[in-house]
Amino acid sequence: MAKNSKKIRIFSALEVANLCGVVNQTAINWIRNGYLKAFTTPGGQYRIYAEDLMQFLDSRGMRVPVELEERFKEDVDWSAVLVVDDDAELNDLLKRWFERKLGSYTVHQAFDGFEAGRLLSEKRPGFVVLDIDLPGVNGHALCRRIKEDPVFGKPFIIAMTGLDRAEEGQAILSEGADAFFSKPLDFEAMAASVSDFAMKAKARDE
Repeated sequence: MAKNSKKIRIFSALEVANLCGVVNQTAINWIRNGYLKAFTTPGGQYRIYAEDLMQFLDSRGMRVPVELEERFKEDVDWSAVLVVDDDAELNDLLKRWFERKLGSYTVHQAFDGFEAGRLLSEKRPGFVVLDIDLPGVNGHALCRRIKEDPVFGKPFIIAMTGLDRAEEGQAILSEGADAFFSKPLDFEAMAASVSDFAMKAKARDE
């Protein structure tokens, strides 16, 4: 899969070994045995994308090194929003609204949970507008995954739903969402939430 992030994060086998607290040969064995995905340079050296290293660590239940988590946090695009909703008309409306209200922000669109996962990995948006009632991977599961997996950089999540159940909002907030809106949506308030979270992200990094 192509790596479309603005900053490509690549490690040598020795760097992986140092990050994971093992000897270089152990990291090489992970690669040769097919556990850790890697590519080979023209000089015959192994190189590993950070995304693949994160997936390897997650699949084996290994602790993610603090240094690696920090690199992923630094690479989040705080001027990008991902709208995740299978209602194409509403998704398009939100995209146009955010582009008009937020100006310089890039707005990506996903129409199911699987597409959302791909765009989260590739684009690394700082803000996710997430419909709870999604086909495929539901919004609750996706929210938990985004917040628990450092590969996504811990973006702010603004959840939404048209389901007429009060417990939906309470549940998604307990699962890590930073804000919740019921449909019909208050577009103005949602755009304001993105702006508020952007200010928090900026203050946190200063």
